[in-house]
Amino acid sequence: MKRTLKDYLLITLKGMGMGAADVVPGVSGGTIAFITGIYEELIDSIKSVNFKTLKLLLSGQIKAFWEAINGTFLVSLLLGIGISVLSLAKGLKYLLEHHPILVWSFFFGLIVASAIYVAKDIKEWKIGTFISLICGVVIAYFITVVTPAEANTTYPFIFLSGAIAICAMILPGISGSFILVLLGMYKFILGSLSELNLPVIAVFLAGAAIGIVSFSNILSWLLKKYYNLTIALLSGFMIGSLNKVWPWKHVLETFTDRHGEIRPLIEKNVLPGNYFELTGNEAQLVYALLLAAAGFALIFVVEGLTKKLVKA
Repeated sequence: MKRTLKDYLLITLKGMGMGAADVVPGVSGGTIAFITGIYEELIDSIKSVNFKTLKLLLSGQIKAFWEAINGTFLVSLLLGIGISVLSLAKGLKYLLEHHPILVWSFFFGLIVASAIYVAKDIKEWKIGTFISLICGVVIAYFITVVTPAEANTTYPFIFLSGAIAICAMILPGISGSFILVLLGMYKFILGSLSELNLPVIAVFLAGAAIGIVSFSNILSWLLKKYYNLTIALLSGFMIGSLNKVWPWKHVLETFTDRHGEIRPLIEKNVLPGNYFELTGNEAQLVYALLLAAAGFALIFVVEGLTKKLVKA
């Protein structure tokens, strides 16, 4: 596929959208890739980094290697992801600590719209498709109710965290950041990014590189052989993950981590009215609902803009 500089700048912008989504627990960069029309190309490009193409590189056939892996596409996308992750990590950490309800309201609306958008791509609904959708909902819901672990900041575990999280990051509906939350590594990795802790970042990225190349082959095969079932499963993942990003929660039990921070251990989703009865804070309700509506609308705005840019 022959592309112009304008095309690659657009891919970088899409990468920035993916990076922004990947920083947030509950929102997947894979969803943004799907919405912006680059999902299958992304999976196939990652899959092409294998022993065969690495032989081209080692034998000095750099141009052939670059073309085989769709290198300019991958670099443009990674550049956008990197820009977003590094620029948003610190700001998002602050927002999640000081305005959690407003942030989660926005992302709740975003995920609802994303689930609808991804499900629209299912070409044929059969019994198997519905079963796949329900399985996705159940699996994702089960993951969201698992109690988060405490951070293990050894290098082998950081490597493993990168390998596991990156697989989720390229799946629409499963957030790599949320997997990091379950592993107890989210705040640690986010803090390392904001502080530019290069050894930690390097080990995490090494794990991510190994994980994504391995997993992309499986995902590419599933999309080619069982497209509708796979997309239904991914849509179910998104619906099931809504339990985690529901903005209004009542903390039932807390624990103190190794750094002396008090963190929620068991939380219960409550209705907005019940939450405000418990906390006495009613001022945020209108803002939360407006942000949820904005998050919902944003997906379809992005879809419309992407179609216009592709036609231009």
